[in-house]
Amino acid sequence: MFDFMNMMNKVKEAQAKIKEAQAKLVHLTAEGESGAGMVKVTVNGERKVVKIEMDESLITPQDKEMLSDLIVAATNIAMEQIDAKIKAEMKAATDGMIPNIPGMDLGGMFG
Repeated sequence: MFDFMNMMNKVKEAQAKIKEAQAKLVHLTAEGESGAGMVKVTVNGERKVVKIEMDESLITPQDKEMLSDLIVAATNIAMEQIDAKIKAEMKAATDGMIPNIPGMDLGGMFG
């Protein structure tokens, strides 16, 4: 027989763990680089850019467009990496907490 109270307790426990994991996300960081490391972008778990580093040789008027492209590429790489870290962190926080309900795919809930 389905134990509704047990299920509700598990949901509350999962919510608490998710909230705790979300609070830790600001401390996660990921770095993306482009141009063989000439541009590096660091993002945090809130998906905010927190640092941009670039080789000084790129800071010239004639390299403006290339520098912009390298920053965009490095930022996109960093965002992909932080997304993977966020998903892993949230999955770890709820591992075994959320039951496998037939017909209900919760796998994409955190990605």
